[in-house]
Amino acid sequence: MHHIYHTEGIILSSRSYGEAGKHFHIFTRDLGMITASAQGVRKMSSKLRFVLQDFAYLKIDLVQGKNIFRLTNASKTNKLEHIVKNVETLKVFANIARLLKRLLAGVEPNEILFADLLNGLAILERVQAKESLLNIEAILVLRILNNLGYIGENEVLQNLIKSPFEENLVFEVSKDRAKVLHQINKALKETHL
Repeated sequence: MHHIYHTEGIILSSRSYGEAGKHFHIFTRDLGMITASAQGVRKMSSKLRFVLQDFAYLKIDLVQGKNIFRLTNASKTNKLEHIVKNVETLKVFANIARLLKRLLAGVEPNEILFADLLNGLAILERVQAKESLLNIEAILVLRILNNLGYIGENEVLQNLIKSPFEENLVFEVSKDRAKVLHQINKALKETHL
């Protein structure tokens, strides 16, 4: 009998395989970054066809196979549904998804990063101004890199990294945006990924 994992996750990307299957990269709360498959999900009769969409935040049930997880069920959380409806917020979300896929490897839970990401995406969903979108992206990237150990001690960045992810940080990053971007680029270069 297989153990069924019940968790929440954000679909970062997907690709088709076979006649009607799909592989998904999912950042989950309890397992970290995983690859999961769903057979028959592209068929018109599939219950999961409209639930398993890129950038969706879902409650999911998984069974671990030999090399890959298998998605057995998924349902919407009714959160982050509007983020994909705005082209500009979708671009930021896609950039963050690519970064997470690049930096996270293997099944390793990171609940702090998952919660931070959800808070940042919830703020991103509500913001419209171009500068605010860029600031949120910078904060999210900075916090992802810090959480994964790529940012060292830096007094200028401590408040952006350590305080709860709230909207006031969006305005605060504007003051030191050049320093934040410099630190992000330096850390990304050091990842060698």
